[in-house]
Amino acid sequence: MEVRPLPTYEYQCERCGRVFEVRQRISDPPLSACDTCGGPVRRLLAPAPFILKGSGFYVNDYPSESRKNAQAAEKKDTQESSPVAGSATSPSSSDSSTSSTSTSS
Repeated sequence: MEVRPLPTYEYQCERCGRVFEVRQRISDPPLSACDTCGGPVRRLLAPAPFILKGSGFYVNDYPSESRKNAQAAEKKDTQESSPVAGSATSPSSSDSSTSSTSTSS
């Protein structure tokens, strides 16, 4: 037998104005009377609670245009400031071969 959580319904008494929550099965009939004053109650509509998990639901997944521009500028600055691996070693190796050739002659 699987145990399922009961949905929570919110009611408001039309006589005393009290707002309260009741856990009921979906198949149960809605309440008709306030348990405090006996006045008529009506079921309120409430947003369903939910939790966002995984990628695709966060602010940084759907940035605004200004945030996209800032990210692009930051990425460009990072690429310009970091040297390319192949070009950094090439000049130093050619310099050392040039200097060693000139000293040995």
